[in-house]
Amino acid sequence: MGKKDYSTDIIKYLLSAAVACFLLYFTFKGVKWDDFLNGLRNCRWGYILLSMAAGIAAFWFRGVRWREILLPIDNGISRRTTFNAVNIGYIANFVFPRIGEFVRCGFITRNSSPLQHADEDGIQKKKASYDKVLGTVVLERSWDMLTMLVFLVALLVFKWKEFGTFFVEKMWQPFEESLNFSLWWLLAGLLALTAGAIYIIYVTRDRYSFSRTVASICKGLLQGIFSCLKMKSKWKFFFHTLLIWLMYWTMSAATMSAMPGLDGLGPVDALFLMIAGSFGWLVPVPGGFGAFHFIVSLALSTIYGIPFEMGIIFATLSHESQAITMAVCGGISYLDEMFRKN
Repeated sequence: MGKKDYSTDIIKYLLSAAVACFLLYFTFKGVKWDDFLNGLRNCRWGYILLSMAAGIAAFWFRGVRWREILLPIDNGISRRTTFNAVNIGYIANFVFPRIGEFVRCGFITRNSSPLQHADEDGIQKKKASYDKVLGTVVLERSWDMLTMLVFLVALLVFKWKEFGTFFVEKMWQPFEESLNFSLWWLLAGLLALTAGAIYIIYVTRDRYSFSRTVASICKGLLQGIFSCLKMKSKWKFFFHTLLIWLMYWTMSAATMSAMPGLDGLGPVDALFLMIAGSFGWLVPVPGGFGAFHFIVSLALSTIYGIPFEMGIIFATLSHESQAITMAVCGGISYLDEMFRKN
């Protein structure tokens, strides 16, 4: 077997990093650095520590929730293992966008209990195979997306005048104009292509090894996704989902309270900034750098008429405090696992 060609991965990373650098430059190019530094000095840092503590709690609840889905697959997985996997996955995202999800799946598989019997080729497989674990990640991320959409819809229904125009005019329409194509047609085309690919793989799975391999991976994914139906206490999954997003909400509110110019905003405003910031983390750039800063600053200036520089201070405090929390937790989890193995 030849060596893996990493050139494609390197190019993808360089492009992603270039986008992040461009967004950071575009966001910060008009900043008066003396005012920016003074704004940071005037912050109430106790609230930033509260925000970071809420972030750590969110990581813990995420690990505990994930374990509930994994238990039907391997009942020997501990909360410590899933918590460490989540943290290590987060720091991997700083290296390459979205790779953290795959890293934590591999981490769980490596720490899973082996099956009692090897397969027909004599290979000792794990209870929590990679494809099954990946299916559980798809499940929990789907629930996170659904939860965020519920918050977004509630916000738009009850506060359309204040927040609806921001998402339509500042996010949806510019994206459509940049593509010069309706997003609805694009989504419909992607759904049609996906359905066609699934059908072809299904009908050819007995004739071609490639289709058989893809079908096997899809089967593992589905087993992971539907593992939620086998959970003994399904209410724990939903309760921990609520706690995760409550911690995110707390992080947003605490960071607002840290800034003298924003401490007059309320819980609904914190919810709006939390959702706007979530879109920033979804952009495929390392660690959300640039995208988060731009979207959150734009939201504050568009909705509240807050000076862009103050919005940048809020975005910087929000993002960098969370990034530091991720880096510290990820480093501690990595060392913890290293010493456990030794």
